[in-house]
Amino acid sequence: MTASAKALESGKDYDTLVIGGGVMGCSTALHLARAGMQVALVDRGALCREASGVNAGTLTLHMTRASLVPYAMRAWQMWMDAENWLGMDVLAKQAPGLTLAFTQDECELLTLRANARREQGAPIEIISPERARQIEPGLHPGLLMAGYCEIDGYASAYLTGRAMTHALRNAGVDIFENSAVESIDSGDCGHIANFDGKQAPLRGRRIVLAGGVWIENMLAMLGVQIPIKVLINQLIITERIRPVMRSVLSVANGLLSLKQFANGTVLIGGGWQGDGNRDQGGIESRPQNLVGNMRLAAYAVPALAEARVARVWLGLEAETADAMPIIGDVPGVANAYVVGSAHSGYTSGPFMGRIMAQHILCQPTDLPIFNPARLLGMPMPVA
Repeated sequence: MTASAKALESGKDYDTLVIGGGVMGCSTALHLARAGMQVALVDRGALCREASGVNAGTLTLHMTRASLVPYAMRAWQMWMDAENWLGMDVLAKQAPGLTLAFTQDECELLTLRANARREQGAPIEIISPERARQIEPGLHPGLLMAGYCEIDGYASAYLTGRAMTHALRNAGVDIFENSAVESIDSGDCGHIANFDGKQAPLRGRRIVLAGGVWIENMLAMLGVQIPIKVLINQLIITERIRPVMRSVLSVANGLLSLKQFANGTVLIGGGWQGDGNRDQGGIESRPQNLVGNMRLAAYAVPALAEARVARVWLGLEAETADAMPIIGDVPGVANAYVVGSAHSGYTSGPFMGRIMAQHILCQPTDLPIFNPARLLGMPMPVA
């Protein structure tokens, strides 16, 4: 019998229930357990198999909002040190990061954004096309300018769940996968997560909502209305080709991210949208956006014109009304917390889970959290 099954059978009470098993939920649960709490982690599917398992795995400051750079830098170091704090490798690799500008408008945008991120501590510098081609010889000859950052790289999003599960079990966390929470009852004695009748409810003194795009639904279970926008990002993986790039690439307009893995496949992203929604997930890719994404990739690195698409998939990304994370106390609900909905959430996820745990433990947080109360009554911007 598994530890989670034994917990159900015994009617075990927990110090904290964490609902949502992505990177932020797993990191929160892990740090709470290592601080001595009895923790249950619940996910409607398998750990890190939603947004945390299907994103590009890019660990870059070039695509992180300037004000979140300090968070991303701390999380970047955690990813690079994953084998020590998770006990298992996620194939994190440091690689040069370049943001490319091919037009004068892109040069202005690149300079503006690089300066803003540099003010927040990111070691980004503007370099000439000649120096950029020394780093990445296969760039398009029309390059006018590039931003360079040595703190870049990527990890295997696919391996994240395996590593997190290993660490959580070693820390004594009870994991409940394939367990969709249907309602939450809250009172003076804590919180009860209810399921579909096939599984007994779970009880906890505290509850943490870490459900990504489903945070809006979870908050509604507690009577709190905070809108969360859902983005349906398309990603492309190519068949194996000869080595054509050795850095992590993006374009100043934000519509491209590129990297080539050791096996020769190239991952192409950049936030091009597909069709889907919160309830149904990713439904269908948009052919015109796939073509646009591939054309931009082949323009940035001409050798990619020889690449053939092997697979396309869709990943869901959450966004708050002010496009900043939601980390802190659920307004008006005692001993309830929420963490998530951050741009570059995979990059910053381990650190954001850590400061969420610090807050719950009444410890000083390494960096400030993001009060959810600011989002009450704030309408979502029109897309």
